[in-house]
Amino acid sequence: MNSNGGQPGGLDFTVDKKNLYREEAITDLRIANIKKLTPVLVDGTDDSTREPIFLGMTQLTTPQGPIPIQSKLEAKTIEEAMDLFPKAMEAETQKVVESFKKMQEQQEKQKQADQSRIIVPGMNN
Repeated sequence: MNSNGGQPGGLDFTVDKKNLYREEAITDLRIANIKKLTPVLVDGTDDSTREPIFLGMTQLTTPQGPIPIQSKLEAKTIEEAMDLFPKAMEAETQKVVESFKKMQEQQEKQKQADQSRIIVPGMNN
């Protein structure tokens, strides 16, 4: 995606006609959402020169609200994608948990740094 410097007039809305996909959603109506992105030509027919892409998606429910989890599934069929889904979601969930832990540690360090400042009457910072 190109940077436009925050100016709407600088956005490029040109469709990449060599990178088109048809999206198909597969779900178990419980936890698994898998998108199959089938490559297509400009006329909408399947592009057999490119492989489909599978994306696994779910969300974690937290007190602060839902957290989306998504991962590319290295699969060639829907069945392979379903088999890969659990481990891919576990791995992405671990990344999210680690990210939150790092954020909490940084916030705690900042809080400690703010609390450890020595305030001397009559001194301005």
